[in-house]
Formats: sequence, C-alpha cells, structure tokens
Amino acid sequence: MTTPVVLSSQLAVNPLNAQSLLAAFGVLGVGVVMFAETGLLIGFFLPGDSLLFTAGLLCTGSGQHGVRLSLAPLLAAAAFGALAGAQCGYLIGRRAGGALLARGRSARLHEGAKRAEELLARYGHAKAIVLARFVPVVRTVLNPLAGALGVPVRVFTVWQVAGGLGWSVGLTLAGYALGSSIPNVDRYLLPLVALIVVLSLLPLAAELYRSRGRGKEKEVRG
Repeated sequence: MTTPVVLSSQLAVNPLNAQSLLAAFGVLGVGVVMFAETGLLIGFFLPGDSLLFTAGLLCTGSGQHGVRLSLAPLLAAAAFGALAGAQCGYLIGRRAGGALLARGRSARLHEGAKRAEELLARYGHAKAIVLARFVPVVRTVLNPLAGALGVPVRVFTVWQVAGGLGWSVGLTLAGYALGSSIPNVDRYLLPLVALIVVLSLLPLAAELYRSRGRGKEKEVRG
C-alpha cells in the first residue's frame, strides 16, 4: 500500500531533474524515461544523459536522500527502454509519416528535426542513427523521421541497437565508475552532468570536423 508521504513525493516529482525522477521512481523510472525520450515526441525535453549518469552514480551509494540503485537491473532497464523506444518511434514514423512532426509546435522539436535530416543526408543511415543517440532532442526526432523517410527496417534496427547500447550502457557505467572511484562525488553532480553532456556531443563534433576536412580536400583537388 502506498503511504501518503510516498504518494506526495511521486506527485511532486520534477521531470526535468534526474535526482527527483530517481528518488520517486528508481530503476523503473529510468526505463520509462528512456522509452519516452527516444520513442515519443512528447519526451524530447526529458533529461536522458543526466539521468543515465546520475543513476549509474547512485548505484555506488554516492547520492543524496539515501537513494541507491542496483547496477544490473539499471543497465537492463536503461538498455531496454532506449532500444524499445527507438524502435517504437521508428514504427510510428512509418505509419504516421512526416505529418507527425509537422503537427508539433515546439521550436526545439523542429530544430531537432532539421538537424536529424541533416545528419541523415550528410552521413547516411548507419552513421546518422548512431550519432543521433548522443545529441539531445535529435535522438528523439530521428527515429520517427527515419521511419517516415523509409529507412529499411533492418538497417535502422541494427544501428539503433548499436548506438542505443553505446549511449545507455556507456553513460550509466561512466557514472558508476566515477562514483566508485571518488568519495562524495555527488557534491559535484551538476558540473559533472554538464561535462557528461558535452562529452556526449564529441562523437558528432569529431565527425563534423572530419567531414569538413574531407570537403576542403575535395575543393583543393577540384
């Protein structure tokens, strides 16, 4: 039976705050957020990167409010939510087409759709699907966009699984490793989360840099 105190804490949860989500819903919340952020357009605002990192850190007992999670169930929930969500988003895109994105009113959502289209056009299906996992908002809209644009099911599934596992498991283990090696690391959680978000964008930045370098070489040869 849910006590009034627990119920009130769940009702007062802040969906934009990783620690608030974890304190209220634990491992189950991680799976649900991963699914919503990667499979449903309404989940584009959810804190995927910070949630994974913070959850991994809390597996070491380094957290406020006595929240502690178990690593194995956490990894399973994170991976399942991320993979199932992406596949669901893709299937929604195949059925609804571009009209789904066109109905969205959020400027951030439309900007994310534009960047997702640029990724697909510039890097092709495989590389774009993997890179999109590490870019907030883009990882939400690329999945239905890939479905709407007719990306083959097998191609999408193989590469979304590769990117989804690298993102969800990688960030979770990064938080766990840091929490295991540095005592009281939760005191520095906010700057650490900011750093993790920046680091998660490095694969995309590196690919953009290499792409521009190849473009300049072609111009010189031409």
